[in-house]
Amino acid sequence: MICDYVIEERRLVTERKFPSKRKYIERFFLELPFELVYTPKELDLNEFPEMRDAKDSPILATAIMEEIDVFLTGDKDFLVLDVEQPEILTMADFLEKY
Repeated sequence: MICDYVIEERRLVTERKFPSKRKYIERFFLELPFELVYTPKELDLNEFPEMRDAKDSPILATAIMEEIDVFLTGDKDFLVLDVEQPEILTMADFLEKY
């Protein structure tokens, strides 16, 4: 499932790019109230903004369909998108803003 993929990707990226920050990132996700959403098995991606990396398209489509408020990412392919919702932020931008 995409949800499991996203959680695992977050863990892998944290280990690769920010190993010294792992405990803070884990605490951040444990303390914030958030819910998991799941990507439908069948999805017409033509109804959503086009992504440079096609593997990211189901993630964006799910965030839009589930009306996610804030989407945290370090992936530049998401950060350059011009979408009304969700608000797409880096972790640093999120911590500064909220």
